Amino acid sequence: MIGRTISGLLFGFAVATMPAQASNMNGIASVYGTKGDRYAGAKTASGERMNPGAMTAAHRSLPFGTMVRVTHKRNGRSVVVRINDRGPFIRGRVIDLSPRAASALGFSGLAPVSLSLVGKGDRVASN
Repeated sequence: MIGRTISGLLFGFAVATMPAQASNMNGIASVYGTKGDRYAGAKTASGERMNPGAMTAAHRSLPFGTMVRVTHKRNGRSVVVRINDRGPFIRGRVIDLSPRAASALGFSGLAPVSLSLVGKGDRVASN
């Protein structure tokens, strides 16, 4: 009973703090899961396989399933991605995008982006 109450409180806290985390987030996006790197086809932190053709992304703390609008600051293009993995773990980077999402934004390496929350996730991070 106590474990469920604590889990519920932690989930509520995570959901309540999400808009602040994503609404003003700016930084560098990177691409991961390209052919030849170790991530393509590997299991993500959520348990799914990394699909380079999906509109997915990795974020350090947003719950899995969260929908995030990523806007390329230089060309104005934007896409909506679903968080299904953890990362990036390099200073200054705020999100790792699948190759399909990066291509839709018009870049293939690194790009300045802003993030905004579109929908709440259904699973709390389990680092």
